Amino acid sequence: METALMVVDLQNDFCPGGALPVAEGDQVVPLANELVERFAEAGSPIYFTRDWHPPNHMSFTDRGGPWPPHCVRDTPGARFHPDLHVPDTAQIISKATDVDTEAYSTFEGTGAADRLRARGVGAIVIVGLATDYCVKHSVLDGLQEGFRMTVVPQAIRAVNVQPDDGDRAIEQMRQAGARFVGLDEVLGE
Repeated sequence: METALMVVDLQNDFCPGGALPVAEGDQVVPLANELVERFAEAGSPIYFTRDWHPPNHMSFTDRGGPWPPHCVRDTPGARFHPDLHVPDTAQIISKATDVDTEAYSTFEGTGAADRLRARGVGAIVIVGLATDYCVKHSVLDGLQEGFRMTVVPQAIRAVNVQPDDGDRAIEQMRQAGARFVGLDEVLGE
C-alpha cells in the first residue's frame, strides 16, 4: 500500500493578487515543493488538484453563488502558482468542471478514489488551499473512501470567511480521523 502526496489547488486565483486570494496562500508553495521533491525522489505517487471551472459556474456570484469568478479553465488564474514544481510524472485532477455542480472535494465527480486505488494508494498526505473548503472536504471524503489521511498543518491556509473557519475545519478533520503531522516528520527529518 503506497502513500501519495496530494497538493490541493495551489492556483494563481487562490494566491495573493488572484480573484479569490487566501491570505498567505503563496507561502504554502515552498513547503509543497519540498514534499513534491521528496515524494518524486522516492518514486511515490503525486497528485495535483485544481478547480477547473467553466466560465458560468454555479458557484460564481453572477449565478447566485458565494464566490467571485475564479479558476476558470484555461485562464491564467486557473494555472498552478508559477513557483510550484509539478513533475512530469504527477497526475492532475480537475474538479468542479460541471457548470451546475459545486465540488470542493477532490473525490467529488472526478474518479479520484478509483485512480488512487488502481495505483495501490492507501494513504494520502495532503497540503494546499484552502483549509476550510477544498482541503477539508477532500480529507473528509478521503476518509469516507477508506484512505488514511494525513494533513501537514504548516502547508495549509484557510479562507476564513468567518474568523475561526480554519480552526473549526481542522477540528472537524481531526474528529473524523485525520492525522496532523509536522512537515519534518513527513520528510523524515
